Amino acid sequence: MAMAIRIRVLLLFLFFLSLSHPTFSLYQDQVGLMDWHQQYIGKVKHAVFHTQKAGRKRVVVSTEENVIASLDLRRGEIFWRHVLGSNDTVNELDIALGKYVITLSSGGKYLRAWNLPDGQMIWESFLPGSTASRSILSIPTNLKVGKDDLILAYGSGSLYAVSSIDGEVLWTKDLASEGIDVQQLIHRHGSNIIYALGFIGSSHFATFEINAKNGELLKHDKVRFTGGFCGDISFLKSDTAVALDSTRSSLVSVRFRDGEISIEQVHISDLLLDSSGVAAILPYKLIEMVAVKVKEFIIFVKLTNEGKFVVVGQIDHTAIISDSLSILEDQQAIALIQHGDNKIQLTVKLVSDWSNHLIKETSYMDCQRGLAQRIFLNNYVRTDRSSGFRALIVMEDHSLLLVQQGEIVWSREDGLASIVEVTTSELPLEKDSVSVATVEHSLLEWLKGHVLKLKGTLMLANPDDIAAIQKLRVQSSEKSKMTRDHNGFRKLIIVLTRAGKLFALHTGDGQIVWSVLLNSLRKSQTCEAPNVLTLHQWQVPHHHALDENPSILVLGRCGPNLDSPGVYSIVDAYTGKELNSVGPFHSIVQIIPLPHTDSREQRLHLLIDKDWHAHLYPRSPEALAIFQREVGNIYWYSVEADNGILRGHAAKENCILQLPDEYCFGTRNLWSIVFPSESERIIATATRKLNEAVHTQAKVVADQDVMYKYISKNLLFIATVAPQAAGDIGSVTPDESWLVVYLVDTITGRILHRMTHYGSQGPVHAVVSENWVVYHYFNLRAHRYEMSVIEIYDQSRADNKDVLKLVLGKHNLTSAISAYTRTEVVTKQQSYFFSHSLKAISTTSTAKGITSKQLLIGTVGDQVLALDKRFLDPRRTLNPTQAEKEEGIIPLTDSLPIIPQSYVTHALKVEGLRGIVTVPAKLESTTLVFAHGVDLFFTRLAPSKTYDSLTEDFSYALLLITIVALVVAIFVTWILSERKELQEKWR
Repeated sequence: MAMAIRIRVLLLFLFFLSLSHPTFSLYQDQVGLMDWHQQYIGKVKHAVFHTQKAGRKRVVVSTEENVIASLDLRRGEIFWRHVLGSNDTVNELDIALGKYVITLSSGGKYLRAWNLPDGQMIWESFLPGSTASRSILSIPTNLKVGKDDLILAYGSGSLYAVSSIDGEVLWTKDLASEGIDVQQLIHRHGSNIIYALGFIGSSHFATFEINAKNGELLKHDKVRFTGGFCGDISFLKSDTAVALDSTRSSLVSVRFRDGEISIEQVHISDLLLDSSGVAAILPYKLIEMVAVKVKEFIIFVKLTNEGKFVVVGQIDHTAIISDSLSILEDQQAIALIQHGDNKIQLTVKLVSDWSNHLIKETSYMDCQRGLAQRIFLNNYVRTDRSSGFRALIVMEDHSLLLVQQGEIVWSREDGLASIVEVTTSELPLEKDSVSVATVEHSLLEWLKGHVLKLKGTLMLANPDDIAAIQKLRVQSSEKSKMTRDHNGFRKLIIVLTRAGKLFALHTGDGQIVWSVLLNSLRKSQTCEAPNVLTLHQWQVPHHHALDENPSILVLGRCGPNLDSPGVYSIVDAYTGKELNSVGPFHSIVQIIPLPHTDSREQRLHLLIDKDWHAHLYPRSPEALAIFQREVGNIYWYSVEADNGILRGHAAKENCILQLPDEYCFGTRNLWSIVFPSESERIIATATRKLNEAVHTQAKVVADQDVMYKYISKNLLFIATVAPQAAGDIGSVTPDESWLVVYLVDTITGRILHRMTHYGSQGPVHAVVSENWVVYHYFNLRAHRYEMSVIEIYDQSRADNKDVLKLVLGKHNLTSAISAYTRTEVVTKQQSYFFSHSLKAISTTSTAKGITSKQLLIGTVGDQVLALDKRFLDPRRTLNPTQAEKEEGIIPLTDSLPIIPQSYVTHALKVEGLRGIVTVPAKLESTTLVFAHGVDLFFTRLAPSKTYDSLTEDFSYALLLITIVALVVAIFVTWILSERKELQEKWR
């Protein structure tokens, strides 16, 4: 009887212990505790306001990230959005009938109608064409519900008439064959004639009259201008245009009335004194007026009824202008933005009365946003019946602001939608002198919190309790503190955007800790077209150097070409302060981070210019001495994809320049691999992470044998395809296409492995880790995507498996290992079908490399899938032996499984996914994952579960209650047992 009681107590203990054991599933109350998701839209290029009295006030925008979105005009939040394909650029956008959004994209190939309230697509029309041309969208202002009006779209050299009801293409007119480059479409209300206006060649202006019912060409006229046109044109009215002559020194007015075309010319010097230099017509839609940039000024020229040009205003060339806006009594207003010190001045003027200011407001602006680049004006009626104005402003850093009555109503950091490079930095240590904010709870609140957690564990919590539990967890997690934590979960994610701006994001909740718009990557007289390249860790002090802050190296070019001058900046990782900037200097073709640091722990870098000179940074005597000492061990490679050449390089003596430079070194070619251009074209390369940790070089297989991994940081994966198969999938037949993959040692140029996949095609996405590489491609014969794995082992170390030789000392384990030693290698490979196309691929990384690996796959659906590396083991067989099963070998299947619970992003999407970055935490079981595209997503992963820690929400109170209950139960059962034994003895 006593034994039965003890068994019941043990079962009771196990029950309570199971309640307190941490779980690994993601419950509703855990969302947002270890991950965060941020949505953006990118740099706005088109905006249309919808501010009718009925319905929500909103602004519909399209962006450079190919996003169409509807934003709340009051708070800037996203009502709805659609991210189009990477090649589906939005060319035109407008609102029709007050409830449809009409977009023209892909150079005029796709015309779509979207429902304004919810963003659902109403119809889509494909407008085929092969001739490159500008895109024009013409929507009648008098569209009526239920009436089949024409929407005119010009693109790919053809004019299309599309039904406004269902998007059916009613007729098509090929205008490219007529030789006209259309600049404007005119379809007057109630008229059956469409006018297409444009240039024929560089010296003729032409008008084409087209029947609106059937697309028949009725008439065309053209007039020759002896001075020639340069291509810039602005339409003032439906019958008047202004262009520049071929020398850009004269304005040319073109009038077309009743089939007659008249041209008049005036020299800009006659309108504005000291106007030497070329002029440019700015692409603003200004009714009855044109904006012309001359030298350092913008002049506003009006064309009188007599056909004469008159200058009505002049402003500085840095000012930004809006398109004209129709206000009360058919008047036109435009907005001007002029910049000052940390402020902008917004002025709204009437076109008909340039001297009159409708408003003139000054708004104070964060200097890290840069200068305004676009402005969209909207008006509203105040309570006193006067006109008020709001301005949507796009800044230099791609952020979006709404300014009204001199105040910034809201702002959006949409520059984060265009991240090009990512790195991380540790947070500062928590010092004793720093006061850390703590929240002290009363005993009642403490007990209440643990009671709520207990209810959540027992699944007895109602929705209000779940919300309270979530709030308690977020408050108690300390995930947003600005100091390091013991497990290494709190870090700074430092990102570089296309606008040349650096952001530091906190891994806890994604908040922006600091941001800086780098002066070296801003447009200036010395750097006309800045272009960001990459960023690297420059200085990473050890933990004992508390007075030193880590810093980041940011590199860029002053132009899009490889021979453009380069620039660089050094930025403090804790404060965002730009410590140093240099440039423009020599060109930058390649950046080589070296595995050496100086006494200040600054990492050495080699910057390779277009002449293959290697420039050493930092430029200090100490760095130079370190480099000269290690120069014999410094190698790098270059890939010339266009020429199909792979080269290996090393540094030699100082380079020969006009001015001596001791930090400049010549380079010598060590080896080269030339891929025949008639059979192979390079499409992808991949290498290991430089800081990847490998726990062990040996792998024990099922028969207790040992295989040694070929671990080398010099391993390069390279993929080539047949030249005719370099296009889209399906552009060639399987017999015409093949994919060849290589593993190359970049020190010696030796090809370690070569594999040909016949009937396969790119694109290829690959990841290299430890001694294996996984790559993804398309199999044309099977009409499916495939993923292949290659594992490479060092066969030359096979003798080390003999323990007896090791005991007897016959192994020469102290001999030096050289990269030039011809290592005997053996490879194992296997291919599997995979049901998704990829956008990105990466692998988890941990501090010591002990935890098992997972592949992080960015799917075409903009989600991140975690796939266990064991599924991509080349040693999988149909019937694994018992020993192989014990080793963890999974039975072979032809396809890789996709488990719904393995999606790292859960039900969320990282729209426009471009990259996946993994960073090891101090806790060996955990890796930090950051995915970026138009959206941002961050989470923590434990591929082998959190075997080395308890979860953050582990209920210590419940564990204490369990122990106390167990102790009480033991005493109670002991007393009951003693009493029963005593009663049995008295019988």
